[in-house]
Amino acid sequence: MQSLRQLWRDWRSGELRLLFFSLVLAVAALSAVGFVAQRLQGALVRDAAQLIGGDVVIVSDHPLKPLYLQHAQAQGLRSMQTAVFPSMALDVTGDRTRLVSLKAVGAHYPLIAQVVLRDGLQAPEVSRSGPPEPGTVWVNASVLGALRLQVGDLLQLGNARLRIAAILVREPDTGAGFINFAPRVMMNRADLPATGLIQPASRVTYRLALSGPSQAAAAYAKWAQEQIRQTSARGMRVETVADSGPAQEQTLKRASDFLHLVALITALMAAVAVAQSARDFARRRLQPCAVFKALGLRQGVLLRRYAAEFVWLGGFAAALGVLLGLAVQAAMIGLLHGLIQVQVRELPAPGWAPALFAGATGMVLLLAFGLPSILQLARVPPLAVLRRSLGRLQSAPFITVLAGVGAFGLLLWLQAGDLRLGLIAAGGFIGLTLVFALLAWLMMRGLRRWIRGHAASSVAAGGLMHMAARQLATRPWSAVIQITALSLGLLALVLLVLMRTSLIDAWRASIPANAPDRFVINIQPAQSQDFLAALRRDGVNHEDWYPMLRGRLVAINEKPVFGRDYDSIRARDLIDREFNLSASATLPKANTLVAGDWNDTGGPDAKGLSVEQGIAKTLGFKLGDTLTFDIAGQRVTAPITSVRHVDWSSMHANFFVLLPQALLKNQPVTYLAAYRAPGDAQRMDDTLVRQFPNLTVVDVGSLLAHLRKLVEQVITAVQFLFLFALAAGLAVLAASLALSRQDRSREMAVWRALGASSQLLRRMALVEMMWVGALAGLLGAAGAAGVSAALAHWVFLFPWQPPWWLWPAAMLAASMLAMAAGWWSLRDVLRRAPGQSLRTLT
Repeated sequence: MQSLRQLWRDWRSGELRLLFFSLVLAVAALSAVGFVAQRLQGALVRDAAQLIGGDVVIVSDHPLKPLYLQHAQAQGLRSMQTAVFPSMALDVTGDRTRLVSLKAVGAHYPLIAQVVLRDGLQAPEVSRSGPPEPGTVWVNASVLGALRLQVGDLLQLGNARLRIAAILVREPDTGAGFINFAPRVMMNRADLPATGLIQPASRVTYRLALSGPSQAAAAYAKWAQEQIRQTSARGMRVETVADSGPAQEQTLKRASDFLHLVALITALMAAVAVAQSARDFARRRLQPCAVFKALGLRQGVLLRRYAAEFVWLGGFAAALGVLLGLAVQAAMIGLLHGLIQVQVRELPAPGWAPALFAGATGMVLLLAFGLPSILQLARVPPLAVLRRSLGRLQSAPFITVLAGVGAFGLLLWLQAGDLRLGLIAAGGFIGLTLVFALLAWLMMRGLRRWIRGHAASSVAAGGLMHMAARQLATRPWSAVIQITALSLGLLALVLLVLMRTSLIDAWRASIPANAPDRFVINIQPAQSQDFLAALRRDGVNHEDWYPMLRGRLVAINEKPVFGRDYDSIRARDLIDREFNLSASATLPKANTLVAGDWNDTGGPDAKGLSVEQGIAKTLGFKLGDTLTFDIAGQRVTAPITSVRHVDWSSMHANFFVLLPQALLKNQPVTYLAAYRAPGDAQRMDDTLVRQFPNLTVVDVGSLLAHLRKLVEQVITAVQFLFLFALAAGLAVLAASLALSRQDRSREMAVWRALGASSQLLRRMALVEMMWVGALAGLLGAAGAAGVSAALAHWVFLFPWQPPWWLWPAAMLAASMLAMAAGWWSLRDVLRRAPGQSLRTLT
């Protein structure tokens, strides 16, 4: 009760308000970010689930045993089965044929989202659920153009004739493979036996898609993977949201990292604000504590009382911050639901995890950064009542500071949810704190040497510079603390600005507006010149153009390799499948060399392979390993001479493995083209198919739009969170500039008592704060540029360079803020009589 009464007295005196505000802002920001990230992540995962057709999908090259469906039903999961295979579609006369991807769907199709159809080429789009009616099919518009059919005509599929009921515009479960992007014909599973298309040797992909509660789906996925492992079943795999394709997976990863980065920056600023506010509070309470001890209050009682006061303060701030965070996230979700195209009630409800983490973070921040100041209060000597020099706030014990910084670093790592992101954020915060303090100390030493070598001559510009420098040099450790704190606050603000502008622009640029939306495969060598000429006639002047052949990896370092040799499901799938191989004289677009020499693959005398970084990690490849591929019965062996990072979200044509061009001689090569279709894309597709009936034109426009939507969703969320984090940054600046207000006010009062004019002192203070702000702005901008470059290179995986305006803008803004804050904090001292100011500050 005594601590509560003391808390109320300190609150009424205004000494705890900045500290309380910083804590509330920290908890509110962290909880709001956590709630929004948690709920938006659910929406992003839902969108990813649309791409694969369910929360969990079992894919097999043979009919699934009833066991898998029975276990799903026992777990309460909804199910849907499909069969996909290539087949020839004909018009009823048999004069025209087209290779299509036939998809037979059953009841409950689709499990997630809806199918988009058109009743005619010029008809409006409509969404619906359910499979085609028996006896009917839905077809892509390119099939109509190739076979010269219309909606309502009959289509021959094997032994069955089915009526075309609608044009298939978009299906949610497109997947990520080329076979899923081929011209689609969708039919009801009930009509499949009548076609007679599935024979014992047919290559059919069977898919069992499941949807339900996340825990049940995850448990089923784990059970299915273990079942496949125990039975050594070949040709089977389990797909989850994380397996929705390289482009989708990379976009989801970046989305999650951006959301967590905002939370990390908010936590960083909150820590700086709490530390500064706690130190300012402790300095104000030194004299009252000295009086208490002089009157006989024991040190232990004093320590417990202030510790209890801080615990009460932290509890109230955590509760209020969580409530405020709930309100903020509700408002943000209400603004965002139109962009994420989902009703608020369809999003998962806010969980307790973000609230508990935010509240615990507030308490840890208070104890980690406030405890050193509390220890200083307990150790103040009673004699400080008579001699103020004995009651000055000293540096905290090293072990206490280390424990506080370590606890905060652990919180940053937990908030990140990713080891690399956490290490960059926590390591950057701790490392830059030490670097800023060291640089500020070196500059103070240099400033003191400069003062000793130069004498003030007048109150002109040079004299003002000298006087301002002397003011900083007389309290070097106070200046070091202020510059370091101000630099950290500006680091966070500049990092927010960079993320709001250039980092987000770089992410947008990773999926450029002119990204290819058409892939054409199966181009024969004899058709190459005519095909390229057709593209030029339609206005396509830039395209990705690569030879392509298929090969199966059969040996590593001359040792035969099999999928069963690997524990990872993805690794087994990569070994059991055929690779799309290619060659290129130049490093492909959206590819970055991370190891080795590209000339050993693309040069005229090249004899080495270039592999993608992700597949190299999955299969354990390293430079110098030899890989053997079986290509149409011929074995080709070559060493790995380079490793590439591929930006899959760029939507350019990319390959896991690139061969030297010499190895493609005498091989059955076809060509692949990727381009952005100008104008009427559907007309262009139909023209190409009529001229080259063997081609498969893949429309990836829906996937591209899906990825762009994900990016815009997260960018919008980041922009809203940016405003909230900006308030925390301003609190940091206010706390850092108020840290030395009392000392500066006392010095100004002494100067006035000695006869200095208010105009001279105001100008001197402004010059001093200008230099402090410029120095902090320079350090903060340099730190923010370094952290941003590290995040772009190692976390977000896209190229980025700091803008040229970063340093001058940061220094100018910091100087202006510091000068404004200095003028505001000294306005009362300069208006009052010197004696009154000295009595107030003594």
